[in-house]
Amino acid sequence: MVQPTENKKQVSCPVETTIQLIGGRWKVLILRELFTETKRFSELQRALTGITQKMLTQQLREMETDGLVTRKVYPVVPPKVEYSLTALGESLRPIIQEMHHWGKAYEEKMNQG
Repeated sequence: MVQPTENKKQVSCPVETTIQLIGGRWKVLILRELFTETKRFSELQRALTGITQKMLTQQLREMETDGLVTRKVYPVVPPKVEYSLTALGESLRPIIQEMHHWGKAYEEKMNQG
């Protein structure tokens, strides 16, 4: 079992566990980018408008610790680092897709009014 990142408290509800792992402003967006393909750090930073280098690094480290993302470092100069989803991270795809569908239906309903 993957140990939760240090700043996460123990929870008793599986939904709360899921929210802790993918909650916040950036993690779902990082997942969205990695669902398409493996990406380098700079590609992720360009795709996520407004994220700082420090925040992206922090989020990727947490996701790696939580077993959602894998980091591959190539021994070249300049350094090349790629991020991809683990099988566990990939298993979030249907959940994120359903969140997308629900959000779209919600927006459509609210815009009818």
